[in-house]
Amino acid sequence: MRTSSNPAFRNLPRGATAYGPYAGFNQPQGGVPGYGAPQAPAGAGDRPMTVDDVVMKTGASLGVTLLVGVITAIWARSQVLAGSTGAITGAMIAGMLVGLVLALIISFKQMASGPMTLAYSAAEGVFLGAITGVFEMLYPGIALQAVLGTAAVFVTMLVVYKTGAVKVTPKLTKWIIGALGGVLVLMLANLVLGLFGVNMGLRDGGALAIIFSLVCIGIAAFSFLLDFDMADRAIREGVPAKFAWYVAFGLMVTLVWLYLEILRLLSYLQND
Repeated sequence: MRTSSNPAFRNLPRGATAYGPYAGFNQPQGGVPGYGAPQAPAGAGDRPMTVDDVVMKTGASLGVTLLVGVITAIWARSQVLAGSTGAITGAMIAGMLVGLVLALIISFKQMASGPMTLAYSAAEGVFLGAITGVFEMLYPGIALQAVLGTAAVFVTMLVVYKTGAVKVTPKLTKWIIGALGGVLVLMLANLVLGLFGVNMGLRDGGALAIIFSLVCIGIAAFSFLLDFDMADRAIREGVPAKFAWYVAFGLMVTLVWLYLEILRLLSYLQND
């Protein structure tokens, strides 16, 4: 199975193909159209994962993030109006730290767990909601723009993958992973140097910050191609259905990063 830039997908197990290969996002096989060989009886815990499993689990995870995010954003807005920002900062940090811890546990322990994935989604909802609430007060309408922008990028890359407009090759995979590694190093350096008062200009809203956000958005977009390919391969190799939660978690990681970068970029552009 090809390596993905998303850490959640690097450890997907090769499933036993007791029920035969299952079709993925764009490679239908025999049996039920779009799903390959006949499925195992409903309720079989070891049946192979299908596209429907991935779609439903990802939809549930995204729904939790959106619901919690909207509630948190409304609360954050009320806190700003009341002149109290300390609680917002606390919620933002708590959501970020809880989300990070859960992400590390899920990734390194390879936990295909619905409760863990939904808990991660909820934590990210608090984190993103707190940030979005503040940004919405500063730049009315920016939240909807960021959501629509994220959805547009996701759908576009899904179409690109399904149509084969861009092939996921080993060379492309290495390029994206290398680019992602470079961006992470720059982010870490910017954070560390910022603690000592050194400004690299990556997050100050200037021209360099705009370019950096555009690069991050591009890398996140292309990461979706690797995510789709890994999910597709996992389905076709008969990975157990429970790992749909693991795939959903991986897609959520990319979606969260993409949304944050689009939100940042929109704020930079409105400052000009």
